Amino acid sequence: MRMILPLLLLMSATLPAHAASPPGSALIDYDGYLKLSREVRPYRAKRLLPLSEFRTRAAQKGVLLLDARSAQAFAEGHISGAVNLPFPDFTAEALARVIGPDRERPILIYCNNNFSDNRRPVITKALPLALNIQTFVNLVGYGYKNVWELADVVSMDDPATGWVSTLTP
Repeated sequence: MRMILPLLLLMSATLPAHAASPPGSALIDYDGYLKLSREVRPYRAKRLLPLSEFRTRAAQKGVLLLDARSAQAFAEGHISGAVNLPFPDFTAEALARVIGPDRERPILIYCNNNFSDNRRPVITKALPLALNIQTFVNLVGYGYKNVWELADVVSMDDPATGWVSTLTP
């Protein structure tokens, strides 16, 4: 028994960091996410657009207007021209399929917290949990750095927003 404990300690010290993680978290890198978030923060701050510029850019050829809300929320309403890829479905393959091969393609994003209405399908989320934050960080983390975000708080009812619904009344 005296020989086994030092041997186990030596073995655990030589394992990769993820192998020493608690069970169930070996494929989760919280510290890496925090590091990426800190690195992205100043970059994101320079890539916020007022609604008028957001809509102008969205109309340009090759620009992707990405809505990362749920498929149900997207079906209930979204900004005209948006393409839906729900945030939980973000993988390298899914993003490549939706965005295409050009990693420099301009991507515009918005979320519930860009809307003052606080009603379906844009119920306001807790401010630190606004979907724009995770979406922006994840897109950059997957290598898509030409991301721009709607900065303004607008209403679905404002015609300038370009809100549409795919549900029939």
